[in-house]
Amino acid sequence: MTKGTGDPSIVDVAQLAGVSHQTVSRVLNGHPSVTGRTRVRVTAAIAELGYRRNHAARALVTGRTQVIGVIAQSSTLYGPAATLTAFAHAAVDAGFTVSVESVRALEHEPMRAAVDRQLEQRPAGLVVLAPVQSATEVLARVPPDTPMVCIDGDPEGTSDLVTVDQEGGGYTATTCLLNAGHRTVWHVAGPHGWFDSRGRLAGWRRALTDAGAEVPPVMAADWSAQSGYQAGQLLARVSDVTAVFAANDHLALGIMRALRERGLSVPGDVSIVGFDDVPEAGYYPPPLTTLRPDFDAVAVSTLELLLEQVAGRPGGNRRVIPPALVRRESVAAPTHGR
Repeated sequence: MTKGTGDPSIVDVAQLAGVSHQTVSRVLNGHPSVTGRTRVRVTAAIAELGYRRNHAARALVTGRTQVIGVIAQSSTLYGPAATLTAFAHAAVDAGFTVSVESVRALEHEPMRAAVDRQLEQRPAGLVVLAPVQSATEVLARVPPDTPMVCIDGDPEGTSDLVTVDQEGGGYTATTCLLNAGHRTVWHVAGPHGWFDSRGRLAGWRRALTDAGAEVPPVMAADWSAQSGYQAGQLLARVSDVTAVFAANDHLALGIMRALRERGLSVPGDVSIVGFDDVPEAGYYPPPLTTLRPDFDAVAVSTLELLLEQVAGRPGGNRRVIPPALVRRESVAAPTHGR
């Protein structure tokens, strides 16, 4: 064909490049058996003809589109939002389109409806941010031949899972405060039903137990700065509190304001460690020591596991990504006489 007479096909690309259409297909799918010289010829032919892959035709043949369906709760929370953004970038870089289904709550009926809508589009696979038990129960009903990976899902589940090492992060945060000389560490926890909260709480408790330190009562909260502020008002009244591990950075921000209003300084009177390393954490008064999850690594690992399933590898695999401790100015040795 000549340019302008119609949409070029894979056969047109093959003829211009002087290769078979199977070779063009291998180049398009990144097959390692194609030589570099052949790959350059095919790529040049694609550019000259303006060829674009026909994903609709591919779906008719394979039963799947080049779209990855993503299901996540509508949320402004930094962790889920950062995870979703990182995965979308990784998927697009790999040649996929991402279809995001936002649900108002991670409850049974909204999740079931979202899964059904995504499956109707015949996606290449599903990625689900499933940090609570109710979401996990719905995912157990997804057809077993559907490639699917959960992010921050149930550590005891059977689906492919990629997660930040929540327990390890809680252990590291608590140990950081103990190593600074504090006799024990209080914990302001996230919502009870979240796997993230459970993991961070378990790491906090294990670190105290391993150190032979007293385990104070857990202070329940949600993920908000307001909830942290309320917890901080209570902590300010407990004279022997010198160190706090907050389950996320927004809680830490609220705690710090409450302590400051009671005339207490951070870290002079109370040291604090958070979790997430939100973009503002380095500008808190004082800059916050926190755990930084590697959201890019979570995204890449999720895509890798999903594509392995698409290629026919059985599910049930999991990857745990350790967070990094970011040391700033909110931790110091305890002072006497509080």
